[in-house]
Amino acid sequence: MDINGTLDERKEIILKAIISNYLETGEPVGSRTISKYSDLNLSSATIRNEMSDLEELGYIVQPHTSAGRIPTDKGYRFYVDRMMAEKEESDAAQGTLLERVDKLESLLKQVAKVLAYNTQYATMVTSPRMHNRQIKFIQLSQVDEKRLVAVIVVGDNVARNRLIDVDRSLSNEEVLKFNLLLNTFLQGAFVNDINIEMMQTMREQAGDYADILEKIFEGIVDTVHQAEETEIYTSGASNLLKLGEPGDVSRASALLETFEDKQELGELASAALRHDEESGDSNIQIYIGDESPVENMKDYSIVTSTYELPEGAKGTIGIIGPKRMDYKKVVNTLKSLTDELDTIFRKEEKKG
Repeated sequence: MDINGTLDERKEIILKAIISNYLETGEPVGSRTISKYSDLNLSSATIRNEMSDLEELGYIVQPHTSAGRIPTDKGYRFYVDRMMAEKEESDAAQGTLLERVDKLESLLKQVAKVLAYNTQYATMVTSPRMHNRQIKFIQLSQVDEKRLVAVIVVGDNVARNRLIDVDRSLSNEEVLKFNLLLNTFLQGAFVNDINIEMMQTMREQAGDYADILEKIFEGIVDTVHQAEETEIYTSGASNLLKLGEPGDVSRASALLETFEDKQELGELASAALRHDEESGDSNIQIYIGDESPVENMKDYSIVTSTYELPEGAKGTIGIIGPKRMDYKKVVNTLKSLTDELDTIFRKEEKKG
């Protein structure tokens, strides 16, 4: 640690380990837990000293005497900034479509968790919603001899992956031929434009592998249809129970069920996207009580915002809390977060 408070590599590793463990368990993290990490060859005493330095710097805090540590807002900020930087570095080094799909999902899940911690309210983040069903690119890769993974990029550069089982082993050369065949016929096509005649021509081109082509094609079509469905990541629903509002336990339980089945959260996301399309100056929307489009949230306030991929696909971020929530803090948090996501996605577009 230098005089300016910059973290050295060891402190960075320990801080990241504390935050990762806390996000997973929700329990304060002690030095013995951190000492079990395989890439740390340090004694518990050394780790305790490092944790004391991190606490002094404001990255972690000890909620109770003799308890472990938990991250502060400053600690989470460091974690998110490093996570986003590592995402860029990893993509630059590996750059495969499949990794980017997985990392977007991980990033959105992490956004929901960090928001829930920072605000102590309930949060939701949706995957980008696809606007058109045009197939832009297909990439098949081999998992093992009889399993393929297909990454399908559709209209708004929304990517999805699908695991496909095949009946016989394929060589790398045969997988390459399938990639060429699929992209030759399907690249630029809309799903509705794929007809029997096109499929028959593809079967003839596939020859003895027509049966495998059928399985791959079915997986691709199913995946495109699924890309139209919005994934919803949630966190912090239990925070609302701690606030003591509303007093009716049955209403609080109904809210938890809403977070469980997520169908009504989809309606909330749709309302946020409609507002974004209609609004000329801001994508922040605040629903108070009965204004909520979700029946089980009419005793709460909801603040939503949208983020956008470079090609236009949009997703929703929402924070649900009591009517007495700190609106200024929540709005500023959402604005800051959507700006950060927009910056990340613009960088991804330049690298892509």
